Amino acid sequence: MTAICVVHAEGLCIPIKSLRWFPGTCYLMRRLEWRAALAAEYNAHGQALLQGDVARAWQHLERAHIIAQPMLREHLRSHWLMLRLALRERDTAEVAGQALRLVLVIPGNLSGRLPIGNIGRARVNAFRQMSIPSDLKKFVL
Repeated sequence: MTAICVVHAEGLCIPIKSLRWFPGTCYLMRRLEWRAALAAEYNAHGQALLQGDVARAWQHLERAHIIAQPMLREHLRSHWLMLRLALRERDTAEVAGQALRLVLVIPGNLSGRLPIGNIGRARVNAFRQMSIPSDLKKFVL
């Protein structure tokens, strides 16, 4: 048996007391770990905004984008949150870039043509692969 704690989007820790080995457990555990990492980045983004640290909020959204990119719904969510932050900051270039990326997410995910490691910001080419932070590589590769 393995004890796992999954961090929910609201920051609550939800323990899974007994996860017995069965086919697909490795996939399930990776998925839970992926979701926890994504939730942690979104939570850190929210905390940074509450503290008025916009630069740190952007960094956490960039990291969330790297993790979320392979999953359509979460990929859309990451760009939606970036768009909201750009609107809040009245950054017209970023707003335009995020609007374009929201349009590109669906065909990109469906075709599998995603630039690995791309941070999702308007200041970088939407098709450019980028290096992945070492602590995020297990979620992408």
